[in-house]
This record gives sequence, C-alpha cells and structure tokens, in this order.
Amino acid sequence: MADSWKLTAYGDKATIQAALLAQEDAEDWDPEIVLTGFELADDRPDDWRLDAYLPRKPSAADMAAIKALFAGKAPRFTSERLPDADWVTVSQEGIEPIRAGRFHVHTPEHPPSREPGVTSFEIPASQAFGTGQHATTAGCLTMLTEMKRRGVVARHVADIGTGTGLLAFAALDLWPRAHAVASDIDPVCAPVVSDNAAANGFKLGARPGQLAVAIAAGMDDPLLRDCGPYDLLIANILAGPLVELAPDFAEAVPPRGHLLLAGLLESQETEVRAAYRKAGFHLVARLVNGDWSILWLRRRFVS
Repeated sequence: MADSWKLTAYGDKATIQAALLAQEDAEDWDPEIVLTGFELADDRPDDWRLDAYLPRKPSAADMAAIKALFAGKAPRFTSERLPDADWVTVSQEGIEPIRAGRFHVHTPEHPPSREPGVTSFEIPASQAFGTGQHATTAGCLTMLTEMKRRGVVARHVADIGTGTGLLAFAALDLWPRAHAVASDIDPVCAPVVSDNAAANGFKLGARPGQLAVAIAAGMDDPLLRDCGPYDLLIANILAGPLVELAPDFAEAVPPRGHLLLAGLLESQETEVRAAYRKAGFHLVARLVNGDWSILWLRRRFVS
C-alpha cells in the first residue's frame, strides 16, 4: 500500500472556497494531490476545513503548491500519515449523497435512491471537478430538471468543462435520444468520464443517446464544431472564461437555443449577463445556490 498523507488547514468559507477555485484553474496542478473543503458544522456556516490528500509524504514543493492557492497569507497546515488505506477512498469519507432536481448523486460508499422518479448517479470523488457536492453542479442539476419540466427539447447537447461527466449524464437522462458531447480542458477527465459512463450505464460514441468526449479549450475542437449547433449547451466553468467564450457559444447555439451557465459567484453575475446580452442571449431563469449563480439563457430570435 502506498504511503498516504493528509494536510489540514482551517479558515473561513470565502478563503477555503477561493483556494478550491484556484486549484481548479491551475493548469499545472499535480493530479495526485486531491483537495476537499467542507463546512465544519451546520451552526458554524463560515468555519471551513481544507484537506489535501497525497499518495506520498508531502515535499516542500507540494506544500508550496498548496499554499500558493491562497491569495495572501496561507493558513497553517498540519500533516499526518494515514493508516494503510486507499487514499482516494479516504478522501471520500464524509461525502454524503445529494439530491438536486430529479437526481440523487452518491459515491460508491452509499446506495442509490429507491424513490420513484429519481435517477441515481454513482460518482466517485476524483481529481476531476463535478461530483455534485459543489453548489454550482447541484444547481445545474436542479435547473436542468426545471428546463425539462418547462418543455425544453434538446436534440444536440454539449457539456463544456464536464469534469466527471455528471451534467452530461443528467442531460442524457432527461433527453435520452440526444446527441451529446462532453469536453474539458484537463486530460485527466477523459478516463474519469469513461469510467463514470460505464458505471452509470451510458455508452460512449456519436449515436443518439451516446456520449462523445473531447479534450479541448473552450469550443476549439473539431468534434465540438461537428456535433453542433446545440439546442442545449451547458458550461459550468468560471466567470472569466464564461465571459471570454460568449461569442463562441453564440456561434454554437442557434436562435431559440438554450444555454446553462454556472461557475460564477453571484457578485460576478452582472458582468457575465452583460457579455451574453451582447452575444444575443436573454435570461429565462436564475437560481442562487449558496454564493453561486446558475443562469438559464436563451438565444434571441432575430427576424
């Protein structure tokens, strides 16, 4: 069994969440270092803990990389060697199932839901983002359910910044005959999505009801271009890239097509919405989950 270690630090909610977001945006992040952050207690919503799991004793370079995620002074970290165990499994301890919209998302340590009309997805914690625990992912699951309830028909779907593939799976569950493609900038996501697709009964491929996978920055990929235009495009990334990609998304989504945006803080919503108004979209609905905004937009029809 590999030598496994855990680093732990405490801080306020904003500080820990900012570090987690910085890790997601770090292009050279070591995929063997898995971070988790969570609230300490229901009655202390601003007190959070950050855990970093490593399959080795932390080096000075490891410590420097983790501390660099904090803008300003990093908190004090404690370290401990873990007992012989699968360190990825250890990192999943305490991750409870979530219910969002018609979906129940759980790790392999928990059973699926037996509630009628609820779809369960088994998504292990991993190096890829999007297990359902983050407020943006859960918010997207809720909004996708609402879109289906309100009559949206999706025949061509794209999930940009897919992470674990969860939102693409949800879209295929809601619109089972859709042509779907999932993409991410991080190469580690390709095998993660493949494994999760197999575990949840989805086939990879380009036929209706199957999922094609691309590793690409934004929309810059032949597969993404060939599979469009999209009457539903999902992008759960970050506010900066969302603003930059507004013109590209406008090219990929035809008039009356739908766009689901997440990964933006409520304080960043004004800037993001302005970029998409300029690109020809109008707001259909929004929800706020914690500090995060989830936006349902539709491409305006110009006669």
